[in-house]
Amino acid sequence: MLDKIKALQQELENATASSQDDVELLRIKYISKKGSINQLFSDFKNVPGDQKKEVGKAINDLKNFALEKINSLRDSFESKTAETSGADLTRPGEPLRLGTRHPLSLVKNKIIRIFGRLGFTVAEGPEIEDDWHVFSALNFPPEHPARDMQDTFFIEKDPDILLRTHTSSVQIRVMENQQPPIRAIFPGRVFRNEAISARSHCIFHQVEGLYVDENVSFADLKQTLLYFAKELFGEDTQIRLRPSYFPFTEPSAEMDVSCSICGGEGCNVCKYTGWLEILGCGMVDPNVLESCRIDSQKYSGFAFGMGIERITMLLYGIKDIRHFFENDVHFLKQFGPAV
Repeated sequence: MLDKIKALQQELENATASSQDDVELLRIKYISKKGSINQLFSDFKNVPGDQKKEVGKAINDLKNFALEKINSLRDSFESKTAETSGADLTRPGEPLRLGTRHPLSLVKNKIIRIFGRLGFTVAEGPEIEDDWHVFSALNFPPEHPARDMQDTFFIEKDPDILLRTHTSSVQIRVMENQQPPIRAIFPGRVFRNEAISARSHCIFHQVEGLYVDENVSFADLKQTLLYFAKELFGEDTQIRLRPSYFPFTEPSAEMDVSCSICGGEGCNVCKYTGWLEILGCGMVDPNVLESCRIDSQKYSGFAFGMGIERITMLLYGIKDIRHFFENDVHFLKQFGPAV
């Protein structure tokens, strides 16, 4: 038995392989279930008792040597394969595709950066609000018809708890907790009980802005919005302000920008007017300041608000607002890698 073990030891020491298939053949020959070494264990029962200790140790040493030899040959071929192919064998078998930023996030972040250069900070607030912060503090009397301008999702009555219809509620929270000067923008998601179509949705996103300080004028508002429009749509962009009505600002205006698609000449996107409406704005109503315990005789301010979906549709030529909420990878991957 010992002579047989020495012969197998010699065979293994001299064994070579030219491929991984050869290594597998060596494994089968020596250490598989029917291999030579396992056959030695089967014959071990016939070894005389006084030789069992020596023979048993020799068989175990042979098995360990065989395992080391075969593993060494296998490792050498795997390292050669990696060096030859230049492949990283630790990478997943299936390539992982990079995700992309959602177009609404891209535009929101761009708007935040533009106003950040003007010194506006970012503030956020809860999406589930009370009547005071959404309506009453913003100069909406209980039976005022202006409340009908916004179709509200009410969660419970008495007291009124609702999904906010605009991020103006965050303006109130900031003014309640901070004295002027205040210069902030308020991005966030809002909800209105509207029919879903290509142009409107019951969920959408807004960015509102507020500036309150001494001697703030309508001229400050106009120059701020002109800077914003040129930064977002291009240096040649023009704006115009049309009189409008909002309960929380007086005077109030709608702001249009010159159509970047036709250069103001008129096209089907701007309905051949050369202008596109993008936001509402105005001087903060003194009643709103007083509701937040800010002296309206000393301070004045302006506010503005815009829908992110509308601006994103203009920037990217998207014709259906529902694309933003469908999680369609074919749509989303158009907007480049995440940054």
